Amino acid sequence: MQLASRLSSFAPQSPVLRSEHPLSDDQIRAVAPSIFAQAPHGSRSERYSYIPTVTVLQELRGEGFQPFMVCQTRVRQEGRRDFTKHMIRLRHASQINGREANEIILLNSHDGTSSYQMLAGMFRLCPTGHRRNYVQRRTMSSHSTCA
Repeated sequence: MQLASRLSSFAPQSPVLRSEHPLSDDQIRAVAPSIFAQAPHGSRSERYSYIPTVTVLQELRGEGFQPFMVCQTRVRQEGRRDFTKHMIRLRHASQINGREANEIILLNSHDGTSSYQMLAGMFRLCPTGHRRNYVQRRTMSSHSTCA
């Protein structure tokens, strides 16, 4: 339940991209440009700790984790679009299409609307006997820093 509350700011109308294959930077940039922000939003003070999401993404890719889902919140002020809250879901390349996988969820923003958060958990698709499947997720650990 904790995970759902952290993701509640991503409305159903939020830009999102899911794939069965690892997403390229161009695909990610088209949906969630805030992931590639090179600096914090101008409203941030000198005390703000800027953690570039793209750098974290590159490091995780180097460890074999690939993004297969990205999204970012919608904004009312167009000037915040490239800095707003965003999320990346990553799995190890060998587990992207599996029925069970270890998953990393990375949340961040560069405008102060969210702190940097990295959550690790188990993702399992379980049959229910109906036409649909349900998802069982267990958050195993999390890490965050205050913005």
